[in-house]
Amino acid sequence: MARRNELKELVLPTTAMVAVQCSTVVGTILFKAASSKGMNYFVFTAYCYALGSLVFLLLAFFFKRKTALPPSKFPLFSRILLFELLGFSGQLCFYKGLQLGSPTLASANSNLIPAFTFILAVFFRMEKVAFRSSSTQAKIIGTIASIFGACVIILYKGPKVISSLTWTSSSSSLSSSVLLQWPSVLMSSESNWIIGGLLQIVTFLIISFGFIIQSQIMKIYPEEITVTFFGKLLGTIISLPVCLLFEPNLSSWRPSSSLAVVAVLYTGILGNSIYALIYIWAIHLKGPVFVASFQPTSIVIAVVMSAIFLGEAIFLGSVIGTLILSTGLYCVLWGKVKEEEEGEEMANVDYSSLSTIDGSTPLLQRQLG
Repeated sequence: MARRNELKELVLPTTAMVAVQCSTVVGTILFKAASSKGMNYFVFTAYCYALGSLVFLLLAFFFKRKTALPPSKFPLFSRILLFELLGFSGQLCFYKGLQLGSPTLASANSNLIPAFTFILAVFFRMEKVAFRSSSTQAKIIGTIASIFGACVIILYKGPKVISSLTWTSSSSSLSSSVLLQWPSVLMSSESNWIIGGLLQIVTFLIISFGFIIQSQIMKIYPEEITVTFFGKLLGTIISLPVCLLFEPNLSSWRPSSSLAVVAVLYTGILGNSIYALIYIWAIHLKGPVFVASFQPTSIVIAVVMSAIFLGEAIFLGSVIGTLILSTGLYCVLWGKVKEEEEGEEMANVDYSSLSTIDGSTPLLQRQLG
């Protein structure tokens, strides 16, 4: 029984969050490639919201026996509306920044999310900060180590460790003709690197704030599917008129290539739907800092995927940075587990068995009573 609880409480959320990060990197690469072929980021955002609403409408229909309509509470709907307004703004900033920058830059900047989220969680009193506590020390050290490891990957290249991981023999022609054309797309000389990076930083600050809001929403109404459906519906209502206002040319709303269709379907179904559900489920289960701590893994995934699918070499800096980042992530996870154990120990203390020398009720018990 204890092992089943451990699987539910740590292993399953950890595996889910790593899978989400893998999917996110793939989604950024697909959008960057589609945008190079004429895909407008306003159109892309509106399509993804509409597709996400449709997916969650189907999910709400199939799970209607397990979900109920949310109560008519202003705090709930105001938070969902605020979350979607921020989410829509964040997506526009992210996709514009991705057009000007690259997926690698986005993965690098995403390492700011754990720091942003931890600071916001402390500010909103959602995370305990007891500097003498080993769990708090582990979370702080792990967050710093994760960011430092990502910086090592970005700033220190070093000698080659592995020249390439692309397929050979019969598959080499495929990787040369299709996959190896992508680096020129992803690293376009016309990209405005600085503006793209700043837009992505704004995005990740919004995402961190969104984690905090999602955590509050789950406390008010812990129904992931229903909450996400209403959120996507509000997002669609907001995004369609705004995107039409900024992109009134109807010809731009036609998919410019099959790659654009794939990017929209992939992001709309997975990124804006299934993985949005996983995010809110993990936040409900483990809290916003746990979810944010996995963001630094995206740059490791980006490096590995670039080596496999784009034929890029793996350098010593990437290996060292990955080891540091993995150690930092482990520290954060250990800190969360330790914090939960400390909370359980405090909850299981039998204060009735405590007494003072004169047999009177202890002060702590009187205060708690």
